[in-house]
Amino acid sequence: MTLRVVLADDARLFRAALAELLETNGFTIVGQAGDPSGLRAMVSSTRPDIAVVDIRMPPTHQLEGLHAAVDIRRDHPDVGVLLLSQYLEAAHLKDLVEGGARGVGYLLKDRASGPDFLDAVRQVAGGGCVFDQEVVNAMLTKPRHRVDALSVREREVLSLMAQGLSNSAISAKMHVAAKTVETHVRRIFERLNLPDAADHHRRVLAVLAFLE
Repeated sequence: MTLRVVLADDARLFRAALAELLETNGFTIVGQAGDPSGLRAMVSSTRPDIAVVDIRMPPTHQLEGLHAAVDIRRDHPDVGVLLLSQYLEAAHLKDLVEGGARGVGYLLKDRASGPDFLDAVRQVAGGGCVFDQEVVNAMLTKPRHRVDALSVREREVLSLMAQGLSNSAISAKMHVAAKTVETHVRRIFERLNLPDAADHHRRVLAVLAFLE
């Protein structure tokens, strides 16, 4: 199935480059916007699978894109939102994930190219969550009582889950057996007291705990 994408960025050249990259790789661009109001209207009229949104947009180039993304997640929970930022702004992630981390992502703009970006778009559009490595590193420096019970190895696995990696990808990244990763993931679910549900849903809940 072809994924339908709305792009929102006031930099036309950057937006055009993203559109070309996505269309070349089988995505369909159903709309483009250069400001938050245009983004909201475009999402309402086209109901895409995902909106790729710059955090800083007109008129003040502060957090208008983030605020629009929060509105989209509230009004259209079936639409994934992938935020892009020129700078690391992890302090504002709480607003983005307040309603849950399903179908949400955050990448630095210099990562918005190549297969990793395309994979991130696919994962977020499919209800997954993907966060930039630098964002994850920033979150690791903050105290989070919900993850205090995790071992160092389990925290490492959880940080890779937050980047959208599957168990097999985590296994390859950490150079450990797949069964070892499965054990770590199961213990993460247990230590965070996550409800018994589909593993995909519990992975999202675990990442949300990590980001809180």
